[in-house]
Amino acid sequence: MTNTKAKFNLEKALTELDKLVEQMESGQPSIEESLKLFEKGVMLTKSCQKALAEAELKVQQLSGDKDRSED
Repeated sequence: MTNTKAKFNLEKALTELDKLVEQMESGQPSIEESLKLFEKGVMLTKSCQKALAEAELKVQQLSGDKDRSED
């Protein structure tokens, strides 16, 4: 089964989020740049939440399949 969408890399996204937080906490960026960083962070957070929800669903499905095969 081939996924045609680019595969989301959770670890990479979390690392990028850490860097965004560090940049914003440094006080260096202007308000305008901080807003852009925040917006990017929100988008990354939503992508991470989606990836985690999909992984949780897959684990539940696999666990359910295993339970049924033991009957």
